[in-house]
Amino acid sequence: MDTIEFRLKEEFIPLIQLLKFTGIAESGAQASELVESGLVLCNGEIETRKRYKVRKGDTIQIESQSVLVL
Repeated sequence: MDTIEFRLKEEFIPLIQLLKFTGIAESGAQASELVESGLVLCNGEIETRKRYKVRKGDTIQIESQSVLVL
């Protein structure tokens, strides 16, 4: 599994924005589709809210990729 470390500079980042910034999704539309399809896990739970507030310490997983938010 590939792990990307993402350094958060604000209090939080919306989930679809994180997917775009890390390159997991090529566009906002693709990020939205991934979330709506139930393919995104946040801390081991399926997350279907596109505007979910990702915070430091969260782990986001999609298939064989994961993002550790620092």
